[in-house]
Amino acid sequence: MELNAATAGDALIRLRRAHGQLAGVIAMIEAGEDLTKVLTQLAAVSKALDRAGFKIVATGLRHCQAARDRGEEPPMSAEELEKLFLALA
Repeated sequence: MELNAATAGDALIRLRRAHGQLAGVIAMIEAGEDLTKVLTQLAAVSKALDRAGFKIVATGLRHCQAARDRGEEPPMSAEELEKLFLALA
């Protein structure tokens, strides 16, 4: 299944936000910020990446279900999507 900006939608927005947050964490480390503040921001980046991944899997599920509803063969099996989902957990 191909993923592009149109199908990624909200996940792409989340990834851009995480990109900015990660740049902020790098800047904090370079500036010698407090460990607690750095780790708090790093945890936020990690959570944002996880949510983006889950959004992408959900997009795949919806895309595959829509194909089934149209009587078409979905681009991925349920087992393949499950494997991807579990890779994020």
